[in-house]
Amino acid sequence: MDTPDGLTITGDIAARAQEVLTPQALALVAALHRALDDRRLELLDARQRRVEDLAAGGTLDFLPETRHIREDPTWRVAPPAPGIEDRRCEITGPTDRKMTINALNSGAKAWLADHEDANTPQWSAVVGGQLNLLDAINRTIDFTGENGKHYALKADEELATIIVRPRGWHLPEKHIQVDGRPVSGSLVDFALYVATAGLRQIEKGQGPYFYLPKMESYLEARLWNDAFVLAQDFLGIPQGTIRATVLIETYPAAFEMEEILYELREHSSGLNAGRWDFMFSVIKSFRTRGTEFMLPDRNAVTMTVPFMRAYTELLVKTCHTRGAHAIGGMAAFIPSRDEAVNGAAFAKVRDDKTREANDGFDGSWVAHPGMVELCKEVFTSVLGDKPNQIDRTRDEVHVTAAQLLDVASTPGDVTEAGLRNNISVGVQYLKAWLGGLGAVAIFNLMEDAATAEISRSQVWQWLHNDVTLADTGHQVTRELIDQLVEEEIAKLPGDAADYAEAKQTFLEVAVADDYADFLTLPAYAKMP
Repeated sequence: MDTPDGLTITGDIAARAQEVLTPQALALVAALHRALDDRRLELLDARQRRVEDLAAGGTLDFLPETRHIREDPTWRVAPPAPGIEDRRCEITGPTDRKMTINALNSGAKAWLADHEDANTPQWSAVVGGQLNLLDAINRTIDFTGENGKHYALKADEELATIIVRPRGWHLPEKHIQVDGRPVSGSLVDFALYVATAGLRQIEKGQGPYFYLPKMESYLEARLWNDAFVLAQDFLGIPQGTIRATVLIETYPAAFEMEEILYELREHSSGLNAGRWDFMFSVIKSFRTRGTEFMLPDRNAVTMTVPFMRAYTELLVKTCHTRGAHAIGGMAAFIPSRDEAVNGAAFAKVRDDKTREANDGFDGSWVAHPGMVELCKEVFTSVLGDKPNQIDRTRDEVHVTAAQLLDVASTPGDVTEAGLRNNISVGVQYLKAWLGGLGAVAIFNLMEDAATAEISRSQVWQWLHNDVTLADTGHQVTRELIDQLVEEEIAKLPGDAADYAEAKQTFLEVAVADDYADFLTLPAYAKMP
């Protein structure tokens, strides 16, 4: 392969890989790495210092040094870009071939093509996902399943606009090195797309659009903005062509929403309420602080509890004050053959989307094509023929830091049923993830890395804070967790040996004295 000086690829070069591992794309990877990776690593170190400060009794608050940005009424983000003016329903999912086709055909306005939470960083998936996106943009993609069923894009119909979610800043790409160092998975996913399928997207009248995950500060948004500026200059495309929606899915980022929009304003498409990762980040940020930040069973934490309500209200107000889209959270429910389960799931999704639409969100996410029409129907009942409701500024909303931090008032208990659910979900998900699947249907929900993070983090928090289970009176101990792990694995199909690696990995991230920042990091180390 024609690779830039200093860049080495250790992964296999499969058929057609050079269509996305082009000389220009790889040169862009190298340029981004050399310009930005030292800053990326410094920002990851800053995350650790913040965690240490919180563990020592510190807190989160709106930043005094950026007050001037929040109080300046004059600035706005860029107007909505072509193809993403109307985002009333967006579908999420991995970039495998079948999902790519189904998502684009689903009737959703946009598809979050996920290289992060719903995917795995297997090298074949990293490269194969980019090829699928290139074929999708070129309308040449098709797929035939093992059962003989054929999938193809609908002819002469409007397809969902592709919005790519690269990996978070914390994840490396171990199969590409520049100057002897692994490169950022974020920058690999971004560069390979923008320099190949993204250029074709521009030719078709849109632009390379992105969802940016797991940022914890406006300085991390500035890093992304600098990546966009460098890439646009490198590729000779106008500044502002690239657009990005930021997932506000970490606790620290909830206190820096306006600053994040400000840093990306020429390239901004708004903010998204990444509810599952947000819950994970709440636990992660204050995991050692006892009952003050102790969440009950995962399924008891709804979007209407006080701190989650404050978070979403602030997000809508912030976005609309600055002319940006506010996109709601994912409905993880998936259709079932059990009509009773199905009816309950659809009712919950309808209630959830109705609340979001009435609160001012411009659209929302679903995880399954079967939920698309319901989501569109609910938002259309509020939006009508308007593409969005950005003009609804929610001036009546005033959210304080104390309201965002009010986790203690969340109703609900920590129960053995909740502990068992977390264990089962965590083990099942990790088994699938280590096997190459990043989105898995478990207990009628679409589980991804974010929901698995909640599951293992709650187990860690309950164990290390000596929680007593409300329904049994038992204290959460290592012995109890080991017992329940064995019991839950015994309920699953197959032999216990099938779950050995997943069990070991789960226990590494759920009970060890040292808390792993992300379960995907030790799991990725086990991938070839």
